[in-house]
Amino acid sequence: MSQGASSQKERPLSPHLLVYKPQMTSMLSILHRATGTALAVGMLMVAWWLVAAATSEEAYNVAREFAAGPIGLVLIFGWSVALFYHLSNGIRHLFWDLGYLFKIENAYKAGYFVLFMTVLLTGVTWFAAYNQAGENTLVTNAVEEGEAE
Repeated sequence: MSQGASSQKERPLSPHLLVYKPQMTSMLSILHRATGTALAVGMLMVAWWLVAAATSEEAYNVAREFAAGPIGLVLIFGWSVALFYHLSNGIRHLFWDLGYLFKIENAYKAGYFVLFMTVLLTGVTWFAAYNQAGENTLVTNAVEEGEAE
């Protein structure tokens, strides 16, 4: 009896992540949790910006320069991706709460739609922000040129 038990391969006591093939639904669930955490951490930068704006012009300029720098832009871009993914996936969860999209093919279609909406909303937001910043830069340069003359 003990001989047969020892010759069998020992298994983990509970299922392990390495036992299962990753599925879209599980990966999107993990990503939903990760983006929720990223949004919470990203709010620290928003809080810093608000406190700096309320404190002094010098503190606000430091925060603004950081946000406009390469590290700040990467952080803001990542935060916006996390925001739109979390929003889109949250809407998918609302449909699940209403009893829809439980069939596996519908769950996968909804997952792809969430990813599509994340890319679309992030792209539209950054396109609009870039174009708005370009217009503001042109206006600022025109005002400065007018003052210099």
